[in-house]
Amino acid sequence: MSFKGIVRELREMKDGIGSMSRRVGERKHWRNRTLSHIAPDMAPTPPTSVIQQGQWANLPPELLLDIIQRVEESETSWPARAVVVFCGSVCKSWRGITRDIVKTPEQCGRLTFPISLKQPGPRQSPIQCFIRRDRETSTYYLYYGLVPSEGEKDKLLLAAKRIRRATRTEFVISLVSDDFSRASSTYVGKLRSNFLGTKFTVYDSQLPCDAVPPPNNRSSQRFHSKQVSPRVPACNYSVGTISYELNILRTRGPRRMHCAMHSIPVSSIQDGGTAPTPTSFPQAYDEQFALSPSSKEKDLIREFSSTTLSEPNVSAPGAEPLVLKNKSPRWHEQLQCWCLNFRGRVTVPSVKNFQLVASVDPSHNVSAEEQERVILQFGKIGKDIFTLDYRYPLSCFQAFAICLSSFDTKPACE
Repeated sequence: MSFKGIVRELREMKDGIGSMSRRVGERKHWRNRTLSHIAPDMAPTPPTSVIQQGQWANLPPELLLDIIQRVEESETSWPARAVVVFCGSVCKSWRGITRDIVKTPEQCGRLTFPISLKQPGPRQSPIQCFIRRDRETSTYYLYYGLVPSEGEKDKLLLAAKRIRRATRTEFVISLVSDDFSRASSTYVGKLRSNFLGTKFTVYDSQLPCDAVPPPNNRSSQRFHSKQVSPRVPACNYSVGTISYELNILRTRGPRRMHCAMHSIPVSSIQDGGTAPTPTSFPQAYDEQFALSPSSKEKDLIREFSSTTLSEPNVSAPGAEPLVLKNKSPRWHEQLQCWCLNFRGRVTVPSVKNFQLVASVDPSHNVSAEEQERVILQFGKIGKDIFTLDYRYPLSCFQAFAICLSSFDTKPACE
């Protein structure tokens, strides 16, 4: 079978089993070839796991490695890159090799599996995305790509819903666009503001890699009580704070902001430094439970998700957190506005537009080039359309949470 034929079969797979839509005679011929060295009356019964996984699990490891490597090299962008995800969904052997071949965004500059949204971006060229805002539902969608396409083939990365409360505003961030419940396995974190909208806290649903949670904290333990469904995430971990400077005198100029990333040490931007890189999502629910919980379980989940837990502040052990500040714009006399070089990625003037760079002391031994490097930029290109470009050491989730803070009302900062 040719390589193109294998890729075509992967596109048609459902429920982890290859769709053998070819003639029945071909299927029998392939099966006979694989067992040609065994007499029919002495052929052993295949294991149950092999039967469930299909004959794709029987490929020689060398051939399987070559196939997945070629798929990984050929499919570089969405939606064609979904074929790489399909390879990891065939069976256990395919999933193991696919995870070994697919590199992190820092190494390859690509987003593949959901966990890559929690991993740092590339060091050189940024990952370019855009945000679409729905004013009616107060929902924000993060897509992978330069600009929106004419069709609906854009790759959805994350979605957030704004929830206004009496004393604060919250943005609940999810992997899907139709489920923003904190009790869902698609919940990845949230953003919470103070009363004035001048300070925001970023909460992650999982403990960042190499971070140490506070000891003896009841909320940092996963709940195993029979009265609460294990689908509920353990707690939220505070991984960053975003502060906007007050502008009581109403002076002209853009918003001034500082972002303290507690889970990212400042040493990550030094020579040879590394940022925390998680490798998998935590097990958010017990596999022994059914996929659709009973009504009683749903009531317990809803009741528990509405309770308030104390969210611990997570930081890297013995490290100073990375602080980001917005890059100072210059006043353009002819245009009569504040300007920044967005390299063509921002086309509409807005108070929400910003660029973030590292704010470090001379004692940190960070090169001048690294200090001027834009880590995150966000800006408007159309009605309810914004671009988001981020790079190392921020992750996609962290960058999205920072940009969401710009959408909240800040009367004391403008």
